[in-house]
Amino acid sequence: MKKPSSKIREEIARLHDQLKAAETREAERIGRVALKAGLGEIEIEEAALLSAFEELAGRFRSGGGKATGRRNAAAPRSAGAAASSALAPGAAESGDSET
Repeated sequence: MKKPSSKIREEIARLHDQLKAAETREAERIGRVALKAGLGEIEIEEAALLSAFEELAGRFRSGGGKATGRRNAAAPRSAGAAASSALAPGAAESGDSET
């Protein structure tokens, strides 16, 4: 039995609301972690920051980084230092031990 279009629209609206709520929770979580790492203190263009986040996401998607975060939880400032060096122009070519 087919659903009427009005029911489908209601379901889509409900799913949009769920998606918005999930994205808000994820953004708040990532924002808190970024602030703990010291990213709030760095003046950087949004495009450069986005590029660094995309690179970081790629590392975790490919299995190159640990997803638990346990190691960095004990020393959040060292994570901020690593993030700031990764965000600095030309830092990727500097022979950083992380790469």
